[in-house]
Amino acid sequence: MFWLDRVCEQAREALKEKIASGETLLIRDEKTASGRVHVGSMRALALHAAIAERLDEAGVKNVFKFEINDFDPMDGLPVYLDEKAYRQHMGKPLYKIPSPEAGAPNFAEYFAQEYIGAIHDAGFTPEFYRSSELYLSGKMNAAIRLALEKADRVRKIYKEVSGAEKTDDWHPLNVICENCGKIGTTKVTAFDGEKVTYTCYPTAVKWAEGCGHSGTISPFDGRAKLTWKVEWPAKWFTLGVDIEGGGKDHFSKGGARDVARRVSVEVFGYPEPFGVPNEFFLIGGKKMSSSKGQGSSAKDIVDLIPPRIFRLALFQKEINQQINFDPAGDTIPLLFDAYDKLAEKYWSGVEDDDTRLFLYAHTPEERKNIKKRFLPRFSSVVFLQQMSHLDFVQEIAKLKGELLTEDDKEELELRAKYADKWLSTYAPEEYQYKIQETLPAGAKPLSELQRQAYEEILTYLKGNTEAPLDSQELHTLLHEVRKKYDLKPDDFFGGIYMAFLGKRSGPKMGWFLSVLGRPALINRLIDLLS
Repeated sequence: MFWLDRVCEQAREALKEKIASGETLLIRDEKTASGRVHVGSMRALALHAAIAERLDEAGVKNVFKFEINDFDPMDGLPVYLDEKAYRQHMGKPLYKIPSPEAGAPNFAEYFAQEYIGAIHDAGFTPEFYRSSELYLSGKMNAAIRLALEKADRVRKIYKEVSGAEKTDDWHPLNVICENCGKIGTTKVTAFDGEKVTYTCYPTAVKWAEGCGHSGTISPFDGRAKLTWKVEWPAKWFTLGVDIEGGGKDHFSKGGARDVARRVSVEVFGYPEPFGVPNEFFLIGGKKMSSSKGQGSSAKDIVDLIPPRIFRLALFQKEINQQINFDPAGDTIPLLFDAYDKLAEKYWSGVEDDDTRLFLYAHTPEERKNIKKRFLPRFSSVVFLQQMSHLDFVQEIAKLKGELLTEDDKEELELRAKYADKWLSTYAPEEYQYKIQETLPAGAKPLSELQRQAYEEILTYLKGNTEAPLDSQELHTLLHEVRKKYDLKPDDFFGGIYMAFLGKRSGPKMGWFLSVLGRPALINRLIDLLS
């Protein structure tokens, strides 16, 4: 069973009573806008968006809300920002910090807008809101009051679940200091039912310096925020969340989810939402950080490939399996190949897990009419984009074996566009091709068996100079000759690639030679054998 269908079956079973009542399910996810949002954050968002799409398909009423968390303190300074300008703001709520550039109302919104754009470009359409709205509007007041009144219960849960010892005067809240405006450096030590007592400690955290001010203040209406492991279930309670998963790190034993589960039930009297953990989305095998500037941003990767290919990357693997996306490797060509295989299966009328995946690689609107069209292999498009002497459309038509339709041409334009993007950014050397004007020095010497094999190919090419080269016929001939002279693939094919490209690998050999043309092949082989 396609993993999304399985997860949604589990969700529908867990929430069957609410679904039966006809109420709308609330799906939620969030991201802190502390810098350029890395693409890894899209894994959890895609999980929740896919669940919403699948429930829509099943006729289950739902809404997917995505929170831009702009109320957290700045606790890390992105390497791409001016340290002198932003060091003074460390510890302040993100929405209170100036934007790096004009055009955005604050720091958080500046980075949020780029991420929201990437989300929309990937074909996901959640309802966005900001955490500052929850606090400033007073919607979090009831949860804040309960958390403060039951601070002893919260302390007990921390100890029992994660082994964290909290002092008797610790409260799960940070207020905005009335003196310096920082929230990450304050500690609340008492609550009298209406106001809290707090101190802004100079050394409370390593990443920000408090001012030393002490005072009493109302914790309501945006003057304070709950600590993370309490805030999470507080938002479930406040918004009425039914479905929310998260990264596998949060679901580890004794982790944030275990704490949140108990706080939700024992402090807020609210059942834990249905949710499954998702594995990480890695770039080149590495986990990324928004605030540290590590990894490729969501916008960078979403801009690099078509939405349907990006969605395939997100949905292709089980949600509990890591995705390792390496734009500087062969990830992108392989994703296009995977899409093409799924498409052929779908258009052949097969209905199975693969075709379910294929459908969800497209947006709900696209699924209504996925047009059958010729899908030229992406690696071939990449190669042809570098062969300025060739008629690009004509060569693709040869691959198809007939004239291209308008839908074919539209697909070709799309692939050519993204091939150019990849070639100008991440494409590794093995995909960079340039026909050498003269025979490269490394093409010689040849072994006696190589010489005999290449002479046979030259004889074939000279046999009928009027007929156009047939790629499949060439492909068959090349393999027959290699086997005849018992040459290893690298010795046989590598020698030919070296003669034309100056390296020992390249596109599919029969097709590659056919697009070069008979005269060019004959002349180069003569040079190689002379």
